[in-house]
Amino acid sequence: MATRIVVAGALIADGRLLVAQRARPVELDGLWELPGGKVADGETDGQALARELREELGVAVAVGERLGADVALSPTLTLRAYRVTRQDGDPHPHDHRALRWVDAAELDELAWVPADIAWLPALREALG
Repeated sequence: MATRIVVAGALIADGRLLVAQRARPVELDGLWELPGGKVADGETDGQALARELREELGVAVAVGERLGADVALSPTLTLRAYRVTRQDGDPHPHDHRALRWVDAAELDELAWVPADIAWLPALREALG
């Protein structure tokens, strides 16, 4: 079976990172993550991430360079993060419990979804 890709976006503006609080599934309820979603057949990672952030947050983004290393969620599911830049729209939590802008010092204060913890060093560096 082919590996499916899930993409996540690190939206950084004015030295702060946008994080999203999960509402579901129950085992991830209340945890924080980089927003994103699954790459559909025929989509590139960038196309999928732009679509997902438009659907989940109501923002248009430009997808930039990769952030950190891939994270294996299962034998057939891989999570991949990218830096993104907001081009239009103000983020709203359409698919999440809440959104929050955090700086580098606040990263360790959040209860992260387990998969995103691997990116904390790269996020800290990106936030400078």
